[in-house]
Amino acid sequence: MQHISGVSLSNDGSVRRFSISLPPTLVEEFDETWRSVRYENRSKAVHDAIRSFITDVQWKTRETGIVVGTILVLYYLNKPTLIERVALVQHRFRQVVRSTQQFYVEENKVMEVIAVEGEVEEIKRLTQELMVMKGVKQVKPSLISP
Repeated sequence: MQHISGVSLSNDGSVRRFSISLPPTLVEEFDETWRSVRYENRSKAVHDAIRSFITDVQWKTRETGIVVGTILVLYYLNKPTLIERVALVQHRFRQVVRSTQQFYVEENKVMEVIAVEGEVEEIKRLTQELMVMKGVKQVKPSLISP
């Protein structure tokens, strides 16, 4: 195990330091990654990684409240009526769908980006309805609390 230190800011702007233990290979991979995206230091990278983790877990476990973000939907074009059915689902959830954009990934696949804003419960239902559609290959929500 290798120890790394992280820094977090409290609500009053002060800094709190802590240490964590990680396998050396994970530390090496993390260090390579934060350097490759040009973070100035490891602490900022750890800060952003922790914030991302918290945001990811919070939206999944929240039962109420407003969230904003996107839902990526990858689906096949060769499934009859799938485009229309995806559009109908979005129309039923028009209170949370802000915009959509489609582009062709391959000859028979479309990626749709759905911008959403609204009650987390509604966005979860929208996501679930899209996930279970035959011909939809993958659905990936990325949501945050404003």
